[in-house]
Formats: sequence, structure tokens, C-alpha cells
Amino acid sequence: MPTRPDAAAKAAMALYADAPRADRAHVRGRWWTAPFTAVEKSLPTTGRVLEVGCGHGLFVAYAALTGPQRTVVGVDIDTDKIAVGTRALAPLGERATVSVGVSGRVPEGPWDAIVILDVLYLLPSAEQHALIDRCVAALAPGGRLLVKEMDMAAGWKARWNTAQETLAVKVLRITEGHEFDFVPTATMAQWLRDLDLRVTTAPLDRGYLHPHVLLRGDRVD
Repeated sequence: MPTRPDAAAKAAMALYADAPRADRAHVRGRWWTAPFTAVEKSLPTTGRVLEVGCGHGLFVAYAALTGPQRTVVGVDIDTDKIAVGTRALAPLGERATVSVGVSGRVPEGPWDAIVILDVLYLLPSAEQHALIDRCVAALAPGGRLLVKEMDMAAGWKARWNTAQETLAVKVLRITEGHEFDFVPTATMAQWLRDLDLRVTTAPLDRGYLHPHVLLRGDRVD
């Protein structure tokens, strides 16, 4: 089953209490459908963390609340979500901030960790590869890249995910973008190895309807 909200998750979602109803629903839906706890546990406990494509900033808030020695920054191209997130995260001060970013651009590092959660599939594969290159270039020595995507070889879960994304991206326009391109997990892992990262992959789909998979790439210099 999806991880029940711990104290930090409850505190993170409570930050959105005054947000519009649709945004509150979206934030809660993200918690229950995405394995945030498992991803957070793969972050370093200290240092500067960047989330590329942070949406409303829920993971930014959660990572800051679970790691008081982290400074977590999020960027996203969706100005409406960033406006909501900026107001919600204000009580956390400099520990957790979000801002509007430019598609494909990575804020200047060095970053001890960079996280990309369910974002890359909205870009053509060549742009996904280029964004990963930029992220790795912005990592500090010994830094870590975490990419949470969907394993499209995962049978019925992959088919369910495709149907849901078609509705969200192309019909309801809940997510910024017009098309999606799911790169095979093995291909993305090889991209990371080609950048001299030590790579591990872990399925995170147990108890979820979606075929979550986490790729972790560590700089070894």
C-alpha cells in the first residue's frame, strides 16, 4: 500500500490549507500516488537539494521537513503552481523555496542532490538526455541525481499509466505539456553510466497502481 503520511508529510500538506480547493486536491493526490517517502530516503541528509519540475512544491516541503539540515529549492515552468507553492512554503523560509524556471534549464550549482520526479516523460527523448547532462554537470563532487519515472515494461501498470497521462496531459491539461515520451529504464540508466555515474535502479511500485522506478546516479569523483 502507499505509505501513510508521517508527521512531516502531514505538516507539508497542511501548508496548503489556504490554497484553492483544486490545488489542495492535487497536492493530496500526489502524496497518495507517488512514493515520496522512498525517494526522500535516497537523498543525502544534509546539503543543497534541487528539484527540477517541482509543481506545487510538495516534495520540496517534505524533503526540508524530514531533513532540517537540507536547503531544498524547486523550479517549475507552471507559474500558477509556483504561485501556490510560494505562498504555501513561506513559513519554511530559506529552507524550502520554489520559483519559476525555464524549460530545460538547470539553476547554477553546485548541488549535493538533484531530484526529477515524473517530469522527463513530458520532453522528447533527446531533450530528456540533454536535461540529464545539465543536471549531472551541476552536481557537486560526490553529488547524487535521483530520477523517479515510470517503468513502461511493467505490464498492466504501464498501460494504466499511459491511459491516465493521456487524460491528464492531452485532455484535462492538468500537467504542462502536450505529448509524452517514456524512455526505457535501461536506456536512461545507460545515459547515467555514460556520464560516469555509479547507477542503481529500484522498483517502487509495490502497492501502487503506477509502475514507479527510481534511478540513482552518484558521482564518484
